[in-house]
Amino acid sequence: MHCPWLRSSSRFEPAPPYHGAGTVEERGTGRFRTGKVATTAAFGIVLALTAPSVSSAANFLDGAYGSKDGCIYAKTGQSSGADDFLLLNDDGITTSVSTCDFQGEAKKTATGFTIQAECEADGEAGSLDTATLTKSAKGYTVTFPDGTKLGPVPKCP
Repeated sequence: MHCPWLRSSSRFEPAPPYHGAGTVEERGTGRFRTGKVATTAAFGIVLALTAPSVSSAANFLDGAYGSKDGCIYAKTGQSSGADDFLLLNDDGITTSVSTCDFQGEAKKTATGFTIQAECEADGEAGSLDTATLTKSAKGYTVTFPDGTKLGPVPKCP
């Protein structure tokens, strides 16, 4: 195993069993290091392999939908902080004061989709609700069981 961050003099040596961050052990003729870089890299690999995916299982929308500022954010990642910010994509729907993360797979309906959404408004988490996305000539309208409607939001250019 050749790992550039586990370098001993002029040759590479395999890492020893984990014995805590920042330790140096002498074994035989080789010197083994387990430091913050190696520990952090190993921890990151374990997280990447075991962490569940946060995004939805599959892409179900044909792109991003939103207000002018929402579409700019979808393209550039730059937010203007506008009060009328609205963005709908496969990950969820975001406004200037709330966000709803989609969970699981979207189910196709005659006029759009339904999907589970976990919403948060002004820092307060909400429950898991079913969001109904209805497509029209003007874009998608997102409706929640409590009667909240967002949209219609047109497709981003």
